[in-house]
Amino acid sequence: MLYGLDVCCLHKAEVNSLDFVINRFCMKLFRINNINTIKDCQAYFNLNLPSELLVKRYFNFLLKLSAINNIYCRFLA
Repeated sequence: MLYGLDVCCLHKAEVNSLDFVINRFCMKLFRINNINTIKDCQAYFNLNLPSELLVKRYFNFLLKLSAINNIYCRFLA
């Protein structure tokens, strides 16, 4: 679901839509309608929301990109 999104600039509404999918999945899986209980279940099972995962993946992408740029600059020097 998140493939390639770490390099895209997503709006807040788009990220919220991705979070909604995971929240609804958990609601159906656990048969619970209370969002606070769903958040507790997600924390207990270490299920991160896409909004959290995208931030981590974006920073990893930037780190890899800067490492590639550093290697490329050293190669040209």
